[in-house]
Amino acid sequence: MTFGAITAVALGLAMAAAPASAQDSRTVQGERYIPGIWIDPDGCEHWVMDDGAEGYMSPHRTRDGRPVCHRAEICGVVPTDQLFATDRYNINAANRQRLAQFFQQSMANGTFAFLIYGHTDSRASDEYNMRLSTNRANAVAQVAAGAGARVADVRGFGERSPRAPNDTPEGGMAQNRRVEIYCLK
Repeated sequence: MTFGAITAVALGLAMAAAPASAQDSRTVQGERYIPGIWIDPDGCEHWVMDDGAEGYMSPHRTRDGRPVCHRAEICGVVPTDQLFATDRYNINAANRQRLAQFFQQSMANGTFAFLIYGHTDSRASDEYNMRLSTNRANAVAQVAAGAGARVADVRGFGERSPRAPNDTPEGGMAQNRRVEIYCLK
């Protein structure tokens, strides 16, 4: 028997001999572990295996050791006034078709995946705006998925990332109500 096997047998006997009160029977709750491949919002592809080993998909590195990731650039900004009714997040059939064509054309031009971010103006509460912007971003992401696009990240920012001051309804507020689509190439 090797030293490792002897140690394992000894530890097993010690655990078996320990009284039941000394053994911890609690279950630790955590996130569900699913092996696979994903893309972070920074454009980097990651992998994780069954044993928990994790790494970057690309073997390419910069001189200082950082992984080389996909480029992310804004490829579409959709004013939500054109896409959604006030306080709503459902998209009508004509706009769904326009969005689907946008995603298909972007993929034909070399887009690997999409990041979809929703934004609102400052008229409602922060909680309400976060929920509305997230729902609107998810509605656009559903159209993307239906068009066969890979969606790497969907987030709602509410009123937290304005493009312009929220001082006038026609000016800044209208500019801040938007869904931004980033293309990863």
